[in-house]
Amino acid sequence: MSNKETNATSSQPPATPAPGARVALVTGAAKRIGRHIALAMAARGWDIAVHYGRSAAEAESLIAEIRAMGRRAVALSCDLLDEEATRRLLPRAVAALGQVQCVVNNASLFEEDDAQSFSQAGMDRHMRANLAAPVMLAQALHAATPAGQQACVINLLDQKLYNLNPDFLSYTLSKAALQCATTTLAQALAPTVRVVGIAPGITMVSGEQSAADFATAHQVTPLGRSSTPEDIANTVCFVAESGAITGTTLLVDGGQHLIPLQRDVMFLATAKTPPAL
Repeated sequence: MSNKETNATSSQPPATPAPGARVALVTGAAKRIGRHIALAMAARGWDIAVHYGRSAAEAESLIAEIRAMGRRAVALSCDLLDEEATRRLLPRAVAALGQVQCVVNNASLFEEDDAQSFSQAGMDRHMRANLAAPVMLAQALHAATPAGQQACVINLLDQKLYNLNPDFLSYTLSKAALQCATTTLAQALAPTVRVVGIAPGITMVSGEQSAADFATAHQVTPLGRSSTPEDIANTVCFVAESGAITGTTLLVDGGQHLIPLQRDVMFLATAKTPPAL
């Protein structure tokens, strides 16, 4: 284990697994949407391997909360830009909690660039974090799943793949590649591993966006609201437990992808009037 990889330091060890226990590895689980996903899955009986990058304190808090729910949990740090460390992540989860039945690829690099500021280095970072790491984790899950059993990979995508704009170019390209991988991996890893995408709309305040601007952007949908963290977490739980779903992407965005915008939704300001359908 490298100095970039640590397990939870909590004094309370994971409990002995119950018969039929289900284990999920959720990347980027310490904060934001990942935290909601981990808690929702724990509430439905899943034991959780909480992956984090730098948010050790938040990861420790989360595993304590999950254990208080009567579920097992462990926090695992890993730099998803590091290939060797990423390849060790799923085996570490198995060593800590037992056989993993679901990997939720929630962690995502989201750096701003466009056609003018695009760089090879920025593209490489996004492709390693947002494409290569999820593919390697799917590969590892397939290898670790016994014959005759089924596991699931859930990739968090983005509604903007269905409503393109020029903002966040490297991020968008990496998510488009991950959507393609969702289909091709579903073909390649069947019947052992199902692979499903979930494409949220604007769900939480990001970057320098103000709360007021977020509220404006959140309602620019046919339903008058975009997705909430709870919406995404509930959809993850549904997909994880629905054995007939694979090779597709579920849009969970209030229909946000149906309203064309020239800029990314996070740049919508309160002074602007939401466009009509």
